Amino acid sequence: MMKMLKNWIIFSVVFILSLSLVISILVLWKADAPFNEMEQKAEQLALDTKALAVVSESYVYNGNKPYITVFGVDEYGKEKAIFVPISLEENSMQEVFLQNGITEEQALAVLSKETLVKEILHTKLGYEDAGAVWEITYINDADKLSYVYILFEDGQWWKRILNL
Repeated sequence: MMKMLKNWIIFSVVFILSLSLVISILVLWKADAPFNEMEQKAEQLALDTKALAVVSESYVYNGNKPYITVFGVDEYGKEKAIFVPISLEENSMQEVFLQNGITEEQALAVLSKETLVKEILHTKLGYEDAGAVWEITYINDADKLSYVYILFEDGQWWKRILNL
């Protein structure tokens, strides 16, 4: 009788843990679906407007105004980033040629020259009032969340939000 009770408890625990895992995965998958849909629409708009001939990557950038940053190559083989507003307004799209600014690695080097960084959480190219910026989110040496914005054009500091 005790062995049967023990097996029943083990089965129940394993079942509940498995069910929890499946539900968690489904929730995360569904939560990401609107972002994936917006990214696909922004990619298609960049292609339809001939801003890009080939798309390589895209992601959502949430600044003062949210944009989808779409990377790719134009018809002349030039690498570009297209900033598509989430409203998908063609007239509000912005763009930069990647050769005309600093790379992600150069932006990280600018950060590491002045700040002790414990862990980089993400680096995104986005669009703000000042133009294209690299947003770097990181944990500093005091274990505090920080954001810095470095101008894409010349690598100068634009804004810092430190020790959150």
